Amino acid sequence: MELIALRTFQTVVEEGGILAASRKLNTVQSNVTNRIRRLEADLGAELFFRKGRGLELAPSGRVLLDYARRMLRLERETIAAVRLAGESEGELRIGTMETFAALHLPGALKALCGQHPRLELRVSTNTSAWLIESVLNHKLDCAFVAGPVLHPELVFDELVVEELVQISALGADAAQQPLILFREGCAYRAHALAWQRTLGYPLADAMEFGTLEGILGCVAVGLGWTLMPRRVVEQSPHYSDLAVKTLPLEIAQVPTGMLRQREAPLTPALQTLAKAISAATRPLLRSTAKNQQISDFAESLAVVT
Repeated sequence: MELIALRTFQTVVEEGGILAASRKLNTVQSNVTNRIRRLEADLGAELFFRKGRGLELAPSGRVLLDYARRMLRLERETIAAVRLAGESEGELRIGTMETFAALHLPGALKALCGQHPRLELRVSTNTSAWLIESVLNHKLDCAFVAGPVLHPELVFDELVVEELVQISALGADAAQQPLILFREGCAYRAHALAWQRTLGYPLADAMEFGTLEGILGCVAVGLGWTLMPRRVVEQSPHYSDLAVKTLPLEIAQVPTGMLRQREAPLTPALQTLAKAISAATRPLLRSTAKNQQISDFAESLAVVT
């Protein structure tokens, strides 16, 4: 088996077909098809069921997918380890929530580039759920997500505790307005829905947006209310148009940190990134009793996969 064949097989599965995989790999469809056929011949097993123009993983393909991901991960780790024996170079794939990117990532990335100038950075923003799945599937080397995250294959290193606040337009009655949320998969969404239930606001009334500025802008003009990290709100150009309400600690405080594969090495670049973020943030102090309240609520919202 060749690694390029395994990489092609994995891409076909993840992209959902030969055509999409060929576009992702920047090659022609016939190359993708031939690599899959050679892989099937090497293994003596059919990897896909052909259904019209579509493909469905055969049982042998499902088994291979797990091993292919492990072998391709080992390839990346080998390359990284060899490079780290000399200079820190190569590619680092970072995922982050949009709010975390706005608050903490720029300064940390500057520190990272200063200490590892030959490192090539790839940064993606998305919801916590998408980021967790991407780390699990080895599409990202690390991700900054709201936690806690409970998974035997992952390590969640808490770096900062964000304080959520309720925001609405000045003079607006939030009880008469819809809740504005990030799309499904956002960790703050669960806190907002929990707070909405606590207040007794209508659960059916909600609007969904995909961007931070879109949500803040709509709240500022009185289209709804939401929960957002206090520091994001204070840095927003809409701040003067917003009414900010402090929340109970069990709703407000969200542990946020770096997520990575448990078996993957903690490279100097990842250590630099984590230290830079830790140095730039000051986690809020909490008493033992408050810690227990927050811990109990966090456990109820923890991502378990």
